[in-house]
Amino acid sequence: MIKEFKVDNLKVKIFETRLDMGVQAAIEAIDCIKMLLSEKESINIIFAAAPSQNDFLASLAGHTEIDWNRVNAFHMDEYIGLTKEAPQGFGNFLKNAIFEHLPFRNVFYLHSDDLSAKENCERYENLLKEYPTDIVFMGIGENGHIAFNDPHVASFTDLRRVKIVDLDIECRQQQVNDGCFTSFEAVPTYAMTLTVPSLMCARYIFCIVPTERKALALKATIEGAIEEKCPASILRKHASATLYIDKPSASLLTI
Repeated sequence: MIKEFKVDNLKVKIFETRLDMGVQAAIEAIDCIKMLLSEKESINIIFAAAPSQNDFLASLAGHTEIDWNRVNAFHMDEYIGLTKEAPQGFGNFLKNAIFEHLPFRNVFYLHSDDLSAKENCERYENLLKEYPTDIVFMGIGENGHIAFNDPHVASFTDLRRVKIVDLDIECRQQQVNDGCFTSFEAVPTYAMTLTVPSLMCARYIFCIVPTERKALALKATIEGAIEEKCPASILRKHASATLYIDKPSASLLTI
């Protein structure tokens, strides 16, 4: 680790490489999971689906010493309009990255073919009420979004837990930048997402944000105002959130 500091409530840890970042985030996440499982019979974790999470998820999946069948898994967003088999689907991404590699008690997918998007949001909201969130593993978008709470739809006081949103241009372009879609036109325009309050209600948040393309968003998150213009800035108000970044993503910080 290169540097560690705190801004408001948010702990920030900077690493030389994204691999170092992912490995250490996973080690600390495993310690948190062990602690929570010592306190209660089962726990509930929300996962982000994005290439930025690859190093972290790969490292996490290697920790087979955890009693994963006491862990319920959720994910935080999903496109509307993709086919069930589409590899860009966030449920499919997480299935390939971690869900099929570990024996979770339950994996709750946001999309169900037999329900409308509105009905899926209502179903997932009820599941989140039934299984209160212990941990969120997340990233930050190039526009500062968390989950699919882009600046124009993010609300720090949202009364909903899950909602349908339209995706802004920068968010859709990021999906192309990440290599998930071959063209901007192929990226869906609507998605389902957990809201900001739904993410913030977790007891612990681990936020993993590598690469230079996230540098502007991180500068706004850490050094800017806490406002919906940069949804990720709300992390500075969470009681137990840690931000893991690499040297390129930290390149614009002046702190």
